[in-house]
Amino acid sequence: MKIVRLLNGEKETYGIIKNGKVATKEEITYATGIPIPISIKDFLFDGWYEEVREKFDSLPYDESLSKFKVLAPIPNPSKIICLAFNYSDHAKEQGLTPPTDPAIVIKPRTAINSTDSEIVCPSFVTQLDYEVELALIIGKKSKDLDVKEAMNSVFGYMILNDVSARDIQFKDKQFTRAKGFDTFAPCGPWITTQDEIKDPQNLWLKTKVNGETRQDSNTSKMSIQIPEIISKLSKVMTLEKGDIISTGTPAGVALNSSKFDYLKDGDKIEMEIESLGMITNTIKFYD
Repeated sequence: MKIVRLLNGEKETYGIIKNGKVATKEEITYATGIPIPISIKDFLFDGWYEEVREKFDSLPYDESLSKFKVLAPIPNPSKIICLAFNYSDHAKEQGLTPPTDPAIVIKPRTAINSTDSEIVCPSFVTQLDYEVELALIIGKKSKDLDVKEAMNSVFGYMILNDVSARDIQFKDKQFTRAKGFDTFAPCGPWITTQDEIKDPQNLWLKTKVNGETRQDSNTSKMSIQIPEIISKLSKVMTLEKGDIISTGTPAGVALNSSKFDYLKDGDKIEMEIESLGMITNTIKFYD
């Protein structure tokens, strides 16, 4: 299923998508008699999703998705964990060897942003870059997982743009400030549940800037594969319900590129991953 978080006027809600139509939280409650919670995180991770799952085919999918503003799927995640140089083609274009253990950056939750929104950047940033990434949503508290059981912790998938200020990255000689600005983690457009994706290690992913293709690759090019990522991270930190793990980006970023420019004010970014949809954002610089 595809679960979407929505804004209807000034009221936040969520729902299930089917064929471009939405059954909202209110409609699910009315149709099933199950008083599902206000919070999408409670719905997804505290048993309510499983309780109403078998009733999804009979729900009234009456509302057009275009009626709503689509919000970032997970509000206030406890962790946003991003991997660096985890695609062989991206590492190669940067003159690097992919690491054998996850090289991670943790973005603050205030970086979360939605599709059809602005990526807002202060004008002192001069080298703004994009990174399309497959993001995992953790569905249950997990610690010290082995590789064979790691996928049991995944609830679903979405797209994440790991926006990066490269000039800040070079100045600081580390990633946190460069990737931690407010709005620097557009994601969504919804969560696609794990059962809908037969092989997350074989999805094409693409970035376009102003209609020009910049990234066009496949998740098969990850150096550290998804089960190993989860297992290794769980041996460092407890993974919690709603945590986001963003699995790295393929070749085609502006960093060290002779073909592509850094992002400018007004640029439109489209990111698409097979079976997961598309997110679209516009760059806005301010003084």
